[in-house]
Formats: sequence, structure tokens, C-alpha cells
Amino acid sequence: MSVLRHVVCAMSGGVDSSVSALLLKRMGYHVTGVFMKNWDSQDERGVCPSERDCEDAYKVCKMLDMPFHQVSYVKEYWHEVFSNLLREYEKGRTPNPDIMCNKHIKFKHFYQYAVNTLGADAMATGHYARTSQEDEEVFQQKHVPHPRTLFRDRFEIRKPVRLYQGADRLKDQTFFLSQISQDALRHTIFPLAGLTKDFVKKIAAEAGFQHVLKKKESMGICFIGERDFENFILEYIEPKPGNFISIEDGKIMGQHKGWFTLTLGQRARIGGQVDPWFVVDKDTTTGDVFVGPTTNHPALFRDTLQTDRFHWIAEDPPIELIRTQMMECHFRFNNRMPLTPCTVTLNLDGSVWVMVKEPIRAMTPGQFAVLYKGDECLGSGKIIRLGPTKFTLQKGQNCMSCPPKDTNQQHPEPVS
Repeated sequence: MSVLRHVVCAMSGGVDSSVSALLLKRMGYHVTGVFMKNWDSQDERGVCPSERDCEDAYKVCKMLDMPFHQVSYVKEYWHEVFSNLLREYEKGRTPNPDIMCNKHIKFKHFYQYAVNTLGADAMATGHYARTSQEDEEVFQQKHVPHPRTLFRDRFEIRKPVRLYQGADRLKDQTFFLSQISQDALRHTIFPLAGLTKDFVKKIAAEAGFQHVLKKKESMGICFIGERDFENFILEYIEPKPGNFISIEDGKIMGQHKGWFTLTLGQRARIGGQVDPWFVVDKDTTTGDVFVGPTTNHPALFRDTLQTDRFHWIAEDPPIELIRTQMMECHFRFNNRMPLTPCTVTLNLDGSVWVMVKEPIRAMTPGQFAVLYKGDECLGSGKIIRLGPTKFTLQKGQNCMSCPPKDTNQQHPEPVS
């Protein structure tokens, strides 16, 4: 390598980012480790998890003889991620803060800090994902600001960088990267692209990173930690009690503290009920939360959803979709669900309709519909509207099969 390239690696204090930094060093880059503090809180024992993570990240950088910095994005996280999260919950939706954190914090503020403040040639993270670029191609990119004109000059558009699933499909994290910008992706290296989690742990063990190997992987919403979600969210949103109502007969089953503490598909904690009931719908106008008596109740299954304006990672929709307004591909709205075949329809406002052949359980407004074409992650859009449930359609079919009423009846029965 003729020139020593400078790469800023996001360090979380975990095994993935630690091994990423190690691999970058082995590739001959000048690497700087940076720890981001995005949330300011203490756990039940009065310990701040971010301080412990920061110490672990610093220890790795010291072992690798790397410069170490820490930067705080607590204010930015509050205004650009958490405030949005609260608004979404109040609207009855279930947001995904991890996707929004990547979009606004890691691949915007942190990216700009790495390039503009630390003078990095590229940034790196420990995500299990890969791009269409080789590492050396990353350093050949130059930052090109977005044009101020209404339309982009087609002669100045570069070949877009594609986002692909990592080698370890079980750990693939393209779902969480589906809202990041093309410019940030163009300047990002994913050192773990071709590795499995087991092999990453083996590298960490051989490198002596025992302090990060012992740590549990973070699951769920990072800033809540081990606390109960309902108690956490009620610290920020005023309780708005309402009724649990049976979707089948309209009977009041119990009370809840607020529809924002519940999401579609989860088990509803209803006092006095022996058998489990599950959230199937919410009415933010009345405050009612509708529940069904089984985890696979037909009121939980739908085959159609609409997103807001879709974010295409390559900035433009696929040619196939532009030409015909329709495309066959795969999607998921939860990173743990298998990729599901679907038909996508492009709307004039940039939103998309996603239709699947078989209804899927608990498709949820506020979550992101992430599209894939083969190994490529195309991007994502926030779910804002859902089609009818199997339960609604079944009721409609039953009504259609009912015998017609006698319109000549002089004394119709009163409506109850």
C-alpha cells in the first residue's frame, strides 16, 4: 500500500467492533477507534452501561496501539431518534430505533465526524454486511454534495454502491442498515463482511479480547436495558388508560395503561384471565386495544401493507420497477423473520404497496418493510397502512353468504 489510509472504526465495546479494528490494523491501515455515547442512563444497579462499554473499547484500542476518542451524541439521539420514537408510539405505531440510529447517528453524525473532524479516508463498523465495493475502491471515492437543483445531472451520477447481505445469514444486519445514505455507504468498510460470528469469536479469543468475549450480546432496545418496557415508556408518556376489548364479541376483558405500551402480536397482560390473549388491533381515538384469544388469531394476519416514501439505497428504484411500476422480490419487517416473496407496486408519491401470497402474522405500522432482490438489500420504507385482516375478510364472506333480507318487511327488528 503506497499511502497509509486512515480509517475511523466505530467501537462499541463489543466483540464485533473489536475484531473489525483488529482486521483493519492487519490490513495495514492507520486506524482510530471512536466510542459513541448515545444515551445517558443507569441500570437497576446504578451502573452506567455506556461507561463500562467505553472502558472495554478503550482497552481494545490500547491493546492494538490505536488512538482512541469518544464522542457524545446524546442530544442528537434525543432529538432525531428518541423524540421521533415517542411520537410514533403516541400515534399507535411501533417504531424501530435501531434503524433510525444507524440513519441519523452512526451513518450521518458519526460519519461526518470521522471524515470532517478526524480527517478519515473512510469509516468502518462491525456490522455483518457487505457492499459492491472492494476496500481499495472506498478510498477512491470523493465526497460530492447533493445538487441544489430540482433534478440531478444524469451525467454526474456515479455508479451506485450496493448493499448486500453478509456471509453469516443468521447474523446479517442489512435490515438495520436499510435507511442509510448512499454517500455514507460509499465511504464505509465492513471488515466482517465475509466472516461468520463463530469465526469472529475465534479471532477475538486468539487476540486476547477475553473482556469483550464474556459480554452478552445486546438485544432489544439498547437504552432500556433490563427494565420493563411499560415502566420505561410511562416515564416519558402520560398514562392513557383504556379497555382491552375482545375482537370477537366486543366484550371488555380488562384495562391497560396506554395503547403505546403494546404492539400487535404480543401477549396482553389482562388481570383475571387464565388463558392468554393477544393484541390484534388498536384504536388511538377511543384508547381501546382489541385482543384475540389465540396467538394465531385470523385478526393478526394480513397480506398487504403500504409504506411512506421508500428509501432506495441506490437512490433510484430498480429499472424493472420504474418501467412497469411492479416487481417481484422479497421482504421482511422484522430482522428475525425469514425473507418472504412479495410483489411490490410503486406509487406516484414514492411510496410502495407490498403484497404477499400468504398472510403474515402481526405486520405492524411504524416498523420498516425492507426489500431484497437476491442478496441485495434495496432499502426500506416505514409501514403506514395495512390491508384488511383474514378475520375481517372472513366476516365479509360470511355476510355475503347470508340470505338477503326481505325489503318488504313492514316491521324490521330494531338495531341493537
